[in-house]
This record gives sequence, structure tokens and C-alpha cells, in this order.
Amino acid sequence: MRKVLDILLLGVATIAVIPPALAADGAEASAADGTDPHEHTPQDIVVTGALQRSRQDILSGVAVLQGVDLDRQLRASIGDTLARTPGVSATSFGPTASRPVLRGLQGERVRLLSDGIGSIDVSNTSADHAAVVNPLLAERIEVLRGPQSLLYGSSAIGGVVNVIDRRIPTTLPAEPFHVGAVGTFGTAARERALAGTAELALGGGFVAHVDGSYDQTDDLRIGGYALTPALRAQALDTASRFLPVSPDDPNFAANAAVRGVLPNSAAKTWTGGAGLSYIADNGMIGLSYTRTDSLYGIPLRFATEPGQTQEAPRLQLLQDRFDVRAAINPGGKIIDKVLLRVGYADYQHSELEPDGAVGTTFFNKGVEARLELTQAAHGAWRGATGVQFVNREFNVVGDEAFLPKNSTRQVGLFTLQTFDFGAWKMEAGARLEHARLESQPATGQAQFARGVRSFDAVSLSGGASYQVVPGWRLGLNLSRTERAPAAEELFANGPHAGTEAFEIGDPDLKLERASSVEAVLRGQGDGYSVEVSAYHTWFDNFIYMARTGGVEDGLPVYQIGQANARWYGFEVQGEVTLARIGDWTAKADALGDYVHATIDGFGPAPQIPPLRVQGGLGASTDRWDLRTEVEHVTAQTRVATNETATPAYTMVNASVGWRPWGEDRPVTFLLSANNLFNVTARRHASFLKDYAPLAGRDIRITARLEL
Repeated sequence: MRKVLDILLLGVATIAVIPPALAADGAEASAADGTDPHEHTPQDIVVTGALQRSRQDILSGVAVLQGVDLDRQLRASIGDTLARTPGVSATSFGPTASRPVLRGLQGERVRLLSDGIGSIDVSNTSADHAAVVNPLLAERIEVLRGPQSLLYGSSAIGGVVNVIDRRIPTTLPAEPFHVGAVGTFGTAARERALAGTAELALGGGFVAHVDGSYDQTDDLRIGGYALTPALRAQALDTASRFLPVSPDDPNFAANAAVRGVLPNSAAKTWTGGAGLSYIADNGMIGLSYTRTDSLYGIPLRFATEPGQTQEAPRLQLLQDRFDVRAAINPGGKIIDKVLLRVGYADYQHSELEPDGAVGTTFFNKGVEARLELTQAAHGAWRGATGVQFVNREFNVVGDEAFLPKNSTRQVGLFTLQTFDFGAWKMEAGARLEHARLESQPATGQAQFARGVRSFDAVSLSGGASYQVVPGWRLGLNLSRTERAPAAEELFANGPHAGTEAFEIGDPDLKLERASSVEAVLRGQGDGYSVEVSAYHTWFDNFIYMARTGGVEDGLPVYQIGQANARWYGFEVQGEVTLARIGDWTAKADALGDYVHATIDGFGPAPQIPPLRVQGGLGASTDRWDLRTEVEHVTAQTRVATNETATPAYTMVNASVGWRPWGEDRPVTFLLSANNLFNVTARRHASFLKDYAPLAGRDIRITARLEL
């Protein structure tokens, strides 16, 4: 492996001195020029990745959420914030612990980034662990699906979600002082949220930043019963045959009667951060610190039969994080820019018993660093090459530790090269990654395997697009990616109170491989835009977790397995201008997505979202935004063994946005009504779907201010 790395490092140096082309990233371009903080990156520009590019040129599905669209979808968790985005569902483990699901893939296969660096938490470990990324402070959220994400790690086969903020200033502001704030109140959980940012030009090229947020919710209101009809009938039948013997025994009749409110789903989260940058004509350097403190509950997996346990876990989360960002813009004939980003975080969360005692505590210390070299512009050739390092030290302490102490170290080399010949555009990418994972169980933890696993993963992608007619571009991308198993997939073996499941890993897992093809069609013109993505992926050694039907320690058993699998689906979205009357513009939009997944020898893959369609009508001026939409999610009856079907649901939403002083000085008020008819909706991608439906009717008021 060392010889391979030496060869690749030599290749990196070689690429750096070959005269290809790369336009400046934009984040540090014209660093010394005054930038209006009220101006934002256009929605058709994607900044995630080694190259800032037009959305029209990207060879896979992409979504951007900012401005009034972000305000309309803003929720306490990143998963629920993105849940109405094409190709995205959510794990929905309550209002706080909800992580994005991209094209039916979740957990380890979806990387969550905070301004280009991983969230450095344990949200990939389990669905009940909240992601430490803050939508309230986001200026912009980008979602990249498919092979574009391989630049951020081989694990991100499903895609990348990048939450972009201003914590490390990268440009000198045009005004000496800038303040931004957003506040929201939602009725479904009596959510009270407030976030604020401030930037101060100190002179001499120095810019300071401070920010903070607070979000508190009560137990979530739901549209009907917490349990599905089948589980309610099971609980009532059990109640007719068994009476509680002690106060600690489950009350099955009471469980069946839970309605209107989801117990143990309340949460309270606050964050505080500060950053300082020095910005010069040819580059910048900045650093930041962030602290996150959260206490949240996990909805109950209600007992419906004798022998089942029933817990109401709450999680106390703390993270201290430091980030560094540095850029040099030499503007030479060889290297156009050098960008360094480093993140370090010390994370822990404790799973609390009902009396407040600590049951199990998770510890995670991690560092991630990325060095990117972007090449000087020469003709049609653009490119970037870099190296990424990730180190993670993880431990679980407590009676219900389902993982041993373990460490993960990854080193990856990557490159992306693009060619623009006008009508034709081509690109190629590669990543080589070495991963080393070590299990270090403590004395007395004989249930865990001890040892070291090492993997070398190679990922390649290539594609091209052609401008069929002006404004319309058709693209095709091929990729071959490899992913090393995660420590959680290799070493788990025990009860997990947060998910209320007994989880069993497999220490003999092999590399997971995926061969993918994706076609993208994008078109736009006067008064319309269309985007269609269709993909097909063949997995070798696909790693999956499935319910076995067994019970251990009163908990359902979930076992990691590995087999070949096949994934295919599509995403489509479009918008058309219907009319322009005076200052008003009326538009209609629609989206749809679908995933079909099969595991050889097992059947349908578990937790795959069904077909979804959504249509909306809107009217806007420079001061008003009116919108109504209908979302229909079909029933998911194509289910895995020991998995239950999920019924269809239809939600109706509406919103009114008002900018009293127009778009020049963004002061926005937004009134939105979500799930107007208070339907009971369950998300198939959620482990808790049969016990915890989505929010009922939710009236939200949001105000955003920038001065």
C-alpha cells in the first residue's frame, strides 16, 4: 500500500505542474474586494466540490436550498429540512434526530458536511443519534447525489449534504457591520427557535464573526394514533389477556390509546460559535470554534406483546468543534489556488434513564483535513487534485454498550478533471482510499470481536454531456466505487437503547462495490426549467441491516448481512411560468422521485421510500410570495422480510411570504401551514414508522432579518 501511495503522491505533484484549467472557487476569489452580505450565491451555481460549477453542467442529481425556499422548509433537523427535496427522504427518529436518506441510502452512505468538512459526530452510527449540523444558521444547503460525492470519501456512495454558513469569513464585507437573524414558531411541537449572526470588519484585513441559536420543542402533536392499526389491535388483544403485575410492566391498553401527542419527543438545543479571518489580496486564513448542547427524547417503541421492553430514552449531546480554513491564490501558470480545510471535534452523548441517570455514553474524537490544489486555467481543461485525512476515536461506555472501543483512520487521494469544448463537456474523477479499523474491546467484553481490518478502495467515474439545443443539455455518467465497511457494521453486538433494538454486526465483511450509470437531462428557457435524472446501480457485497424476527433482551434483533443488490430509480422536477400580470408572476412546479431496490437472496431492500409526487402553485412580486402545494406519497407494499407495509398519504401545505421593503434589504416574514388536514403520515425510511408518525397540522411563523 505504501508504494501505491508514493506513486499517487507523485501523480498529484505531476498533475499540479501540467497546465490544465480551473476557475477560482469563488469562496476566496476577489478576497480583498468588498462583498455585499445581502447578495447570495445564485441558485444555479453549485459550490460543493473541488470545482465551483454551473448546475447545468453537473452529471448527476443536485439540489440547492436557500432564501425563501430554505425558510419555508426550515426545521430543527437537517433530515426534515430536506425531506421535500427531490430524491431525499428522512429517517424521522423524532423531530430532532432525523437524518437525510438519499435515493434510499442512509447512514454511512450519506456524508453530512459542515462547510465542506464532515459533521464529526456519531449520527452515521445509528438513526437515533442527531446530526450536529445546524439548519438554523445555514445560508445555503446543497445536496449532491451519485458519483460526484466520491471527492468527499468512498463511504458517500449515496451522496453528500453540505450545510454552508459564514462562520469563517472568506471575503471582506462591503459594510463595517452586518447582522442576520431568523426566528420561528411552530404549533405542532410548540417549537421556539431563534438564531443570529454578526460580522464585524476590524480593519487591516481582519473580519470577526459570532453566531448562536436556540431551539426548544415540546412533545410532537400527531394527526391520529401513535401505533399503526395492526399494532393497536395487537396491544389491545394482549391487554385482554394480560394485566400489569407491577407498575414497571407495560400498560398495553394505554399504549394502544396513545393519540394526538408523541410522548418523549421534546427537545432543547443551543449552539454558539465564533470565527476570525485575515483576508488579503492573494488569500485568506481563518479559524472558528463551535459548541453544541442538546437534550432530546426518542419516541417510544411501545410494547404490544408480553416480553417486549419499553423504554423512553433521552440523549444529552455535547460537541466542541474547531475549524481552520486557509486559501492561497497565487494566480500562476501552474497552480491557481491552494485550499486547506481542517476540522476537529470532541463529541459525546449520554443515553439517560427515566430518572435522569446515565445509562450508556458515546465518545467520539475526530479530525478531518482536506488539501485541494486547483490548477491554473489553460484552454478547455479544468481540474483539481487533493488529499483527505480522517481519524476517529470512538468508544461506548455503559451496561448497554453495543459497540466496543474502536478507531478508524482513512487516507484518500482524489482528482477531478473537466473539459469544456462548448457543446460537449467531459469529466473524469478518481479516488484511492486506504482505511484501517481496529476493535479494542475492554476486559469482560467477550461478545465483541477484537482485531484490525484494513481496506484499499479505488473509485473511478467518467462522463460527458452534450448541448442538444441552446438551454438543453443531456449527460451520461459512469462510475465504479468501492466502500470500506464502517466500524458499526463490523463490530456491533448488543442492545441499543436509543433504537430499542439488538444490533449484530459482521467482522468478516468485504469491500462494498457499486457500478453505476446515470443519465441527466436539464433544460431551461424563457419561463420554464426541467431536470430529469435516472440511475441504475449494481452492488457487489452490499451491506445491509435487516430484522431477523428474533428477540434478545426483550428487543427485536437486527443483523448485518452482505449480498449483491440492484438499485434503480429517477428524480424529475420542473417549473413553468403561467402568467405575468402587473408586478405578479404566477408559476407552477412539480417533482417526483422513485427508488426500486432488491437484495439477492433476500428480496426487497428494507426502508426504501415509495413513489412520491408533489405539485405546487405560486405567485410572487418583489414583496410577496404565495404558495400552495400537494404532496402524495404512495403506499410501500414492496417490503423486506419482517418489515411492515406503509400506507399512502397526501399532505396539503400553503405559505405566504412578505418582504416589507422588497428584495434589496431582505427582511422577510413567512406564515406557513403544513399538513393542513392533520393526516396521519408515516415515512417508510424510518425505523420507528409503526410507532411514531410524522407531525400533524403545523402552523409556522418565521421571520428573517439582515441589516
